[in-house]
Amino acid sequence: MIVSMIQLIFELHGIESIKEKRRVIRSIKDKLQRRFHMSAAEVDLQDSLGFAQIGGALVSNSRSFGESVLYKALEMIEKDLPLRIHDIRIHSEEF
Repeated sequence: MIVSMIQLIFELHGIESIKEKRRVIRSIKDKLQRRFHMSAAEVDLQDSLGFAQIGGALVSNSRSFGESVLYKALEMIEKDLPLRIHDIRIHSEEF
């Protein structure tokens, strides 16, 4: 079993409240879960208005498949969402 993981730290523009930030983060997580069938959660920076950190994971039987799905998810985030990515980490582990 291969678990492929992604961690993103990104900057959100024009967010004025934690409630608004949560709405944007929920939308991102829902898109990742619906389009790529992966688990996603806000894992840090919950109290920051300008920044967010999301982690995602995908279980498969192939490292290359799992990581290719995560790179497609990253491409979707970069293309479709109004945010600036500061840090990206993609990693797979075999269990």
